[in-house]
Amino acid sequence: MYNPNCERGYVNIRRYYQSDQIVFITQTVENRLPLFTHPEYVSLLKQVWRKTKERYPFTMLAYVILPDHFHLLIQPNEKNNFSQILHSMKMSFTLSHKRLLKVDTPLKFWQKRFWDHIIRSEMDLENHILYTHFNPVKHGYVQDPNDWENSSFHEWQQRDVYSLQTDWSEPEQTSWGE
Repeated sequence: MYNPNCERGYVNIRRYYQSDQIVFITQTVENRLPLFTHPEYVSLLKQVWRKTKERYPFTMLAYVILPDHFHLLIQPNEKNNFSQILHSMKMSFTLSHKRLLKVDTPLKFWQKRFWDHIIRSEMDLENHILYTHFNPVKHGYVQDPNDWENSSFHEWQQRDVYSLQTDWSEPEQTSWGE
């Protein structure tokens, strides 16, 4: 059935929530500006993640911060959903960023919507963790995920998950939300 709103980009995509679900999230900076090349922005984002976690408890399973976007694998607790968490992160970061720049006018830092994918199986989870850690290699920033500082790769490596990994090719998946 034809819907003229689809042509105009007005489609209201509904999100699916279930308690304790694991969700892969991609959030992009407005106009894909490489703002996370600045260490103070990376530090601020990590600080905002910690504060958001206190307000809306969740488990962070994996993450990577790239110059113009980040990926998260999170599991909200039964009282929260991932949209609340992302909304809080984005708002808190933007307000802190404005204070840092001493700006009191409206400022748009993030793309309005974010990509989410509900993890459906153990293999799906493994693929998304691997993809998250592989992302800096995919984008050509490094040859080995071990060389990318802003990632949970090092935590997973300490658990011996990647101790023998040498082939860093992209996991099979059709869409990662980039």
